[in-house]
Amino acid sequence: MSPGIYLRLYLSLSWQSDHCSMGMKSMDKDSMDVNQELTKLKTKIQETREKILAMPEIESSPGEQQEQLKTMREKVDTKTQLLQKYKGLCVFDSPKS
Repeated sequence: MSPGIYLRLYLSLSWQSDHCSMGMKSMDKDSMDVNQELTKLKTKIQETREKILAMPEIESSPGEQQEQLKTMREKVDTKTQLLQKYKGLCVFDSPKS
């Protein structure tokens, strides 16, 4: 997933959290169950925000992530080629007694 998706999710959660706060203020004080549920929801939203912000590379742009992915794929290809080369040399065969 690109960081843009995480950012949109974060902004959406921020918007929802702000509206939950306004909703809590306008609710009837006798409705403790609803307030408790809204508090739980607000806590979950905050936890989700923290998880999103803790994700590695969240600050990287999609272009930077694509470049990192390209570099990693090149490394995997190189290592795969080396493995095939060494397998062809029979270096991993056990000595026969």
